[in-house]
Amino acid sequence: MDQEYQNILVPVDGSKESELALERAIFVAKRNGAHVDVLNVIDTRAMAYNFAGMSDGSIAYQLVDKSKEYLSKLLKTAKDKNDFDNMDIHIRLGNPKTIISFDFIHDHHNDMIMIGASGLSRMQRAVMGSVTSYVKRNAPVDVLVVRTAVDQ
Repeated sequence: MDQEYQNILVPVDGSKESELALERAIFVAKRNGAHVDVLNVIDTRAMAYNFAGMSDGSIAYQLVDKSKEYLSKLLKTAKDKNDFDNMDIHIRLGNPKTIISFDFIHDHHNDMIMIGASGLSRMQRAVMGSVTSYVKRNAPVDVLVVRTAVDQ
């Protein structure tokens, strides 16, 4: 029996891997008539570490503005290049692992997560842990880790 997904979540972080996941999700969504939610999570823990908690909030606003620009560009590319517009963009602040695995899919009723293979270096994965690894172990829905482009 073939599984037909209707509401796919694609977390993006600006990495090549996450954009490959978005391309794959668009391909699957077009085939199934599904909706795609594109999510960028701004890791507030990183702000606390990098700025020793002395942020006045303007840093978060700047990051949200940059995120909006990036997500809008992805949305435009999906429409122009792939003729796909059944897509919404979202920004959340917090811990990417828990927001992707639990909070967002609970709020938006996603039935699949398509996520890029970790874009972190070995050292970064050792220190922070891979978001992809956490999501595939803990999310209560199907998770597809995308490693290659659609045409490969």
